[in-house]
Amino acid sequence: MPRTDDDLSPIAPLRQPVFRMLWISWLMANVCMWMSDVAAAWMMTSLTTTPLWVALVQTASTLPVFLLGLPSGALADSLDRKRFFLFTQLWVAVVASILSAFIFLDAITPALLLALTFVNGIGMAMRWPVFSAIVPTIVPRNQLPAALALNGVSMNASRIIGPLVAGALIASAGSAWVFLLNAVLSVVAAVIISRWKHEHKPHPLGRERLGTAMRVGLQYVAQSYHLKGVLLRISIFFFHSTALLALLALLARGMQGGGAGTFTLFLAAMGAGAIASAAFLPALRRRYPRDGLVLRGTALQAGAMATMALTDQVWVAVPAMFLGGAAWITSANTLSVSIQMGLPDWVRARGMSMYQMAIMGSSALGAAIWGQVATWTSVPVSLGIASVTGLLSMFLANRLMPDSGLEDDLTPKRIFPAPQITAPPPRGHVMVMVEYRIDPARSADFRDLMLGEGRRSRLRHGALSWELLHDIHDPSRFVEVIVDESWTDHLRRFDRVTAADVALRDRKLAFHLGEEPPRVTRSLMETTTGSS
Repeated sequence: MPRTDDDLSPIAPLRQPVFRMLWISWLMANVCMWMSDVAAAWMMTSLTTTPLWVALVQTASTLPVFLLGLPSGALADSLDRKRFFLFTQLWVAVVASILSAFIFLDAITPALLLALTFVNGIGMAMRWPVFSAIVPTIVPRNQLPAALALNGVSMNASRIIGPLVAGALIASAGSAWVFLLNAVLSVVAAVIISRWKHEHKPHPLGRERLGTAMRVGLQYVAQSYHLKGVLLRISIFFFHSTALLALLALLARGMQGGGAGTFTLFLAAMGAGAIASAAFLPALRRRYPRDGLVLRGTALQAGAMATMALTDQVWVAVPAMFLGGAAWITSANTLSVSIQMGLPDWVRARGMSMYQMAIMGSSALGAAIWGQVATWTSVPVSLGIASVTGLLSMFLANRLMPDSGLEDDLTPKRIFPAPQITAPPPRGHVMVMVEYRIDPARSADFRDLMLGEGRRSRLRHGALSWELLHDIHDPSRFVEVIVDESWTDHLRRFDRVTAADVALRDRKLAFHLGEEPPRVTRSLMETTTGSS
């Protein structure tokens, strides 16, 4: 079917019922998150005026994603994603109920508030990877950028709705009612998720062990230049830009006539800027390469932060926050699309969990550091330093680690038959040896291919180790040695082959001499136990 302009419109994914239903539940989850963050941050300013304590609210809400993101991603890649997503919403509902109870009983303290904010962040740590992995499976690939932009709209619409609702409740009834409403909305979102008609298909080889799944996820990212470049940029952006959010409550108090309403207004302006700019993202992506667009977004964010550092007038600060929101979604969405395009579905949740870990880890660290800098100096000085160093760091990242602009074809290709044996070994590492015959005149080129793309491909698929042997007595003989953790993990690699891997295999075979394919042998690595 030919592609139409409607397929590429910013709202095209919303025409699909499943995406629309899950998007609504995601919007409600984000509203709850912002309500909780606003109420917690504002409550902390009523418990203490120390900038570090206020900034640590942001750290407590984001640090769980850094600590638990990879295990959550590994679970999301192996468990029923519907049930996992549902569980995360119920977790948030329970924590919000406990937090509201402590406030109603007037038993809340700064330390307890931080602890419960951290526990609430665990729910976000669990739900973000699974939702990120679901989206590419329910929308066509050409609509993925629009779907991710709509997720950004959800985040920023909630940035308006959540603070407005939270601010109104705080002013009229108190913070406890914000957390209680948070619990109710989380339950409603769970009910919506439960209506998703999703059939989980367990892997025929069984569930991958958690430790192995985490190792393989880390290896996949570590062996990808593209993914490492995305993680570097998103870490730089959020480490510096989080200074604005972490210190925003204090900035609002410092404005002429500032208060809770000013804080809410700033967050709403930032969300409105992000929503308004989402419509322009398709055109911006066509006009600028990834690195150029991210650098422009970083520059706009730096300008917004510098303006907030220099003004105490609300009428100046609101447009600055609007532009800051536009910068946020421009940079975040550009990098989110880039990493999604670089991940196959079998490792998507783990890859996206590391992306979110980079965001939250850098945000948590940035909030603590910029809060401490503000304590030592002042809030405006801290924001000014963050804006300058953020722009400079992104410029250096683009210079030292530029984007190649090339995307691998990650379409699954199950063309390599898995080996069949009568008695699979129950345990033990498996060594695979692939013997090539190479013209010695071309051995240098073959070696470069194998030590570069060949090695990275094997490790991305989950191999424990990889070596290339060159026969001293026979210069034409090369042996590729791959070690897998177990026979089952060896078989899993056959399900992870993509079109890019097939193309790489063909490039390897182009060097091989003779009509027979390279000889493959598989051996169980026997080990001794106890003392000899």
